[in-house]
Amino acid sequence: MTSNPVPLMWRFMLALSRVVVFPLCRLRVSGDIPAELRAGPLILAANHVSPFDPAVMTAACHKAGIAPRILATGGLFTAPVFGAAMRAAGHIRVDRNTAHVADALPAAVQALKDSALVLVYPEGRIGLDPWMWPERGKTGVARMAAASGAPVLPVAQWGAHAVLPYDTPKHMLRSVLRALRHRPVVHVRFGAPVDLTGLSGTAGAQAMQATRQIMDGIHDTLIPLRPGELETPHFVDRTRAVDLSRVRPRRPATDQPAVPVARTPRHRLRLRRRTDDSITQR
Repeated sequence: MTSNPVPLMWRFMLALSRVVVFPLCRLRVSGDIPAELRAGPLILAANHVSPFDPAVMTAACHKAGIAPRILATGGLFTAPVFGAAMRAAGHIRVDRNTAHVADALPAAVQALKDSALVLVYPEGRIGLDPWMWPERGKTGVARMAAASGAPVLPVAQWGAHAVLPYDTPKHMLRSVLRALRHRPVVHVRFGAPVDLTGLSGTAGAQAMQATRQIMDGIHDTLIPLRPGELETPHFVDRTRAVDLSRVRPRRPATDQPAVPVARTPRHRLRLRRRTDDSITQR
């Protein structure tokens, strides 16, 4: 574990996550965290594909021997029992769509200045890219890095959507029983630190440039986890909405077709129809 003090509750939750995740999936963790970064400060920036992601990431972090503080939605902190556990574990509350949403940034920066590891989902939500690639990120991670001087390590995860779909908790029992029966493989991969040197322009322009590079890092880390499904996932979560407004232009991989960008409402409609047709044919 890191040298930064880890609350007892968080240690317990890290160990418990392995017990919770094991019956539902086969967790595979790859990549590594450089020894010189393990003591912090360090920002872990991960993609978001399923409501099951936090459990998967917690188990993966325990397996990797790290205990990051997590930026999590405020609703988790008000939940009975679990909310008290989140507060005792020292995680950082993000009250989205409220006047207090800005409070999370200075709290995260202070944690990093105290040499903590901090885990954050730069997309700010479960991604709705129709091909399930990372969406355009928000600039919060870049601003955290700039204010604290902490490096950013991309983390890619894949397969959690086959355990719990987008519309969880609807039909949750059915999803859990299916996962118990099939135990899908879920991957988590720690990538290489993102190079954020050489940024130029105003602070806002630099934050935008850094955000693009961070999301590119997550994308590149994700590619090896989904061979053969670089266009359409093998497991299609039919409860997921499709939102093309935050689709990122991406560099094509060797066997990945270039993803078109919805430039106009008419183009967006044609792209959505093609996506819907692709999903229907699966």
